[in-house]
Amino acid sequence: MKQTIDISLDVSKIDKTALYESPKTGKKYLSMTLLIRDEKDTYGNDGFVVQKISKERKAAGERGAILGNGKIMDWDAPKQAPTQDDDDNSDIPF
Repeated sequence: MKQTIDISLDVSKIDKTALYESPKTGKKYLSMTLLIRDEKDTYGNDGFVVQKISKERKAAGERGAILGNGKIMDWDAPKQAPTQDDDDNSDIPF
């Protein structure tokens, strides 16, 4: 079954020291993990996105920052009208 997961990230929480550059293309990347829960949370989210960190940082007891949430989309459900906040991208830092 094909699924779509909408993800919202708080980009201000990204640890920019974890960004890495591809030696072949020079493009910058950020590794993240989407964790899916068995049940939805109180906001209807099915999971959350965590920034991946190095093995050394994990061994030191550090955890990756929770960057946002994910929601599995049900395309058969009635659509909701977008809110004014959905169209406001003025605070995106890039």
